[in-house]
Amino acid sequence: MSFNKKKLFRWIKIIILLYSGIGLLIYFFQEKLLFHPVSLNKDYQYHFSTPFKEVNIQYDSNIVFNMIRFSPEDTQAKKGVVLYFHGNRENINRYAPYATNFTKHGYEVWMPDYPTFGKSTGELSEKMLQEVSLEVYKMAQSKFSKQQIVIYGKSLGTGIAAYLSTRKNCQQLILETPYSSITALFNRYCFIYPVSRMIKYKIPTVDYIKNTIAPITIFQASNDWVIPNSNTRKLKKVLKPTDTFITINKASHNNINDFQEYHLALDKLLQ
Repeated sequence: MSFNKKKLFRWIKIIILLYSGIGLLIYFFQEKLLFHPVSLNKDYQYHFSTPFKEVNIQYDSNIVFNMIRFSPEDTQAKKGVVLYFHGNRENINRYAPYATNFTKHGYEVWMPDYPTFGKSTGELSEKMLQEVSLEVYKMAQSKFSKQQIVIYGKSLGTGIAAYLSTRKNCQQLILETPYSSITALFNRYCFIYPVSRMIKYKIPTVDYIKNTIAPITIFQASNDWVIPNSNTRKLKKVLKPTDTFITINKASHNNINDFQEYHLALDKLLQ
């Protein structure tokens, strides 16, 4: 009996140590799980087929938000600007090819990098992600009216875009493969931990879109392996009756751009 008790206590200790160890890893390395930036030297030269201009937004004496402003070929037919908040990987180079989806309709595309991504400096935090969006909007507002400003978010950037839409007026908000919140995503995979107290990044997209006055369009990928459809559908429940929720069949998280259904819907939104 005493042998069995010792064996039981040994296993309990092992389980507790494993639980605590994994919990500590999640807490201290959550940014490594969430963000996969690739930084660039400040003298790095961008090369894109779409006309562009590089802009540095001086946030304070130590922090710079680097941004690329893509322009339509026909500058006389300019309709407005798309503020494009990209995903959690690499930098602007990865997302630049998507700019033509908007420039072909006469929109400029302003694509900032977050701190530690590309040439942007500063430390990552939820507040700094919000500040990036506000600074970009402030610059756009000096050149375009609110009815000329489209806010677009992809993957991680959907929460940032949704936040901005609650703070500033815009023509419309478009979200590609969004999530209800970062907390909910972590909770799906780490449900045995007190995720809401452990995770530094909340980004409650579902709460933001409840308070978004502008028209909202959501693109969901039916085979999304990063953000489960059950998570994205939480957003559908809080949309206004006039908002739109589109599921792109057979699409996965990173290839919605390959589907004609997406382009037909996006083209209609940008007419």
